[in-house]
Amino acid sequence: MTRIPVPVPFPEAGGPANVYVIEEPDGGVALFDAGIGTREGREALEKGFEKLRLSLGDVRRIFVSHGHIDHYGYARAAQEASGAPVYAHVRDHDKLTGRDRTARSLEMYGAYLERLGAPAHLLEHVKIHFQDTRRMARPLEQVEPLTPGTMLNFKHFSAEVLHLPGHTPGLVCLWAADHRILFSDDHLLERVSPNPLLDLEGQPEPTHKALLEYVRSARRVRELPAQLIAPGHAEPFSGHQEIIDRLLGFYAKRQARILELLRERPRTPAELASKLFPHAREHHLYLTLSEVIGNLEVLEADGRVLRSERGGRIRFEVA
Repeated sequence: MTRIPVPVPFPEAGGPANVYVIEEPDGGVALFDAGIGTREGREALEKGFEKLRLSLGDVRRIFVSHGHIDHYGYARAAQEASGAPVYAHVRDHDKLTGRDRTARSLEMYGAYLERLGAPAHLLEHVKIHFQDTRRMARPLEQVEPLTPGTMLNFKHFSAEVLHLPGHTPGLVCLWAADHRILFSDDHLLERVSPNPLLDLEGQPEPTHKALLEYVRSARRVRELPAQLIAPGHAEPFSGHQEIIDRLLGFYAKRQARILELLRERPRTPAELASKLFPHAREHHLYLTLSEVIGNLEVLEADGRVLRSERGGRIRFEVA
């Protein structure tokens, strides 16, 4: 197994995205993630293959961890060069095929962001994200289902597909139990939080509670006897339990601060975001609002806050 780092144009990702090249039992290789569809991404992937004395034509299967452009953006080109099928969890298929980036989808995001109290110009950042996606990730025509619990057999090891929603609804990791290696992609990074994002999945309001799902998934991963974490960005690392404990502690502190602000008076998620992240840059507003609504959903599930809606605005108050 070889890791090829692929540069990405947004620093908040936590470094270059990793493409894992894994030997197949009968010759050729599989990919776990496919990098981003930029010129720099293509060049990094091609150079990595040259060092291995391989070409994209040697790819037999492509597994995509989740539907973000730095992980699937070059999958279409790799598929065209090799004829390899592309696999992903069904809940992220619409991201890979582009079906979640319609005009109707944009309207739904605009309406929901308005209910959260977000400024109107935040929708422009969602539009820019849609445009960046089209520019850096060609949509796939066909994506095969990657079913949780499936055992993937490679030349030197086998790995179980784990569905660990949070960062996206359909994020999957690979667990090579015999070698105690977890291919964690963006579910677990050593120095960057996973940014569970607000995701409507084609609905008027989210059924995917991103941070709530992430916390459940993180606790599941904490129980794995992993000795090495092969992440979606940066170098492999160990000590995953301590990292998860630290991350969950961070969220607990963030939720305590939200409760302090709500004890003053009920607030919209956008009002809370401006208090928690007063110096956030314009292009980070979607990230900060996603984090706030995620923490509110955790508090709501615990019965510590109550949600109401008046005048087309969602507000939260202490229970």
